[in-house]
Amino acid sequence: MSPVPQHLVIMGVSGSGKTTISTLLSEHLGWIAAEADEFHPEANIAKMSSGTPLTDDDRWPWLDSIKNWMDTQAENGRSTIVTCSALKRVYRDVLGAAAGQVHFVHLNGSADVLRERMKTRSGHFMPPSLLPSQINTLEPLADDEPGIVVDILHSPAELADEILNRLHLPAN
Repeated sequence: MSPVPQHLVIMGVSGSGKTTISTLLSEHLGWIAAEADEFHPEANIAKMSSGTPLTDDDRWPWLDSIKNWMDTQAENGRSTIVTCSALKRVYRDVLGAAAGQVHFVHLNGSADVLRERMKTRSGHFMPPSLLPSQINTLEPLADDEPGIVVDILHSPAELADEILNRLHLPAN
């Protein structure tokens, strides 16, 4: 019997390090990884680039696209890692319904640390001016949600090790 495909949703507000951690975990586990930003339609990217927060109506098709990708990977026996802000419980409910077993990894940090990280990164469409709206929208993981919270003050390597250990995931 084949193992049940697993999905790690690396979540948190912009600047929390989702891409960095996803890359490290993908290298350790040998799982396929995807950036949720790649699933956004051009209209969403234009809206965020102009400093306008997305609405729930903007997000539903995007979340469905991510879930459908996770379903397709699971149907082909592949476990995945996907970065996604997953700010609200209802968003996580959509992603959590993907085929296989879904775990959320919330990269948590202070607004000051996040703001500094956003100021120093390049090549991303999300302006630092949207950070407050993301922080205000964020609903922390509830006790009944499958996931863990990790503090972004640790190094990326330490965070990856912590995630692997806490979720009992062996390296490939």
